[in-house]
Amino acid sequence: MPEPHSPRQNHLLAALPAEVYERLLPELQITPMLLGWAVYESGDPMDNVYFPTTCDVSLLHTMTDGTPAEIALVGNDGVVGIAVFMGGVSTPTRAVVQSAGDAYAIESEALREEFRLGGPLQQLLLRYTQALITQMTQTAVCNRHHSVTQQLSRWLLLSLDRLPTNRLLMTQGLISDMLGGHQGAIEALEILQQAGLIEYDRGCIIVPDRKRLEGYVCECYSVVKTEIDRLLPRPDTRYRKANPSVAGVSGG
Repeated sequence: MPEPHSPRQNHLLAALPAEVYERLLPELQITPMLLGWAVYESGDPMDNVYFPTTCDVSLLHTMTDGTPAEIALVGNDGVVGIAVFMGGVSTPTRAVVQSAGDAYAIESEALREEFRLGGPLQQLLLRYTQALITQMTQTAVCNRHHSVTQQLSRWLLLSLDRLPTNRLLMTQGLISDMLGGHQGAIEALEILQQAGLIEYDRGCIIVPDRKRLEGYVCECYSVVKTEIDRLLPRPDTRYRKANPSVAGVSGG
């Protein structure tokens, strides 16, 4: 198990070979991620990139009428700020902390310098970007074809996959925002609670039995999880010099 407040609590950083990790380590600064904090706003320059360890960050698109909708979720599996190494300096999305915790920040230029070397970090970040695109695509499909209750179930499981606990601290307002301001979000919470799939009280959501919730959720959750497992290293893996692939995971 990683020690408390370690960058290696982030799966991407944990998968780096020692020489790359040690080169980045002086640049990584632990940063408290407060609930509801806007990590960056649409169109803002990204001075830092964040590797979450014990927090979840929602990537949101906001309509002209102010209605937000989540398009992806980033936790200890990934990185917030992919535009920095994909050739951009800003993005049309917002990034908002939806579960408080910690992340490690690195200045954008420092990450770009390592990315330009074309080594293990570049390979990991490109694989992560592919997995993130899958999540965004499947979110659009889910929002179009599945009920609000199923969307909420998918969102809960994806959130918990990226946290070291079965507990989420979320207000009803934030839950509604994550689901595109849908008025049925609160009703969906009540349905899941009445079915015994979650426990909800004063902004705290507990999932007592993941297997039951996984049995209820739509196919979109497994599509995203399967792609993440295929492309990215698992938490207990480390990069191996002898293997040209990242943590033994083949690309696609």
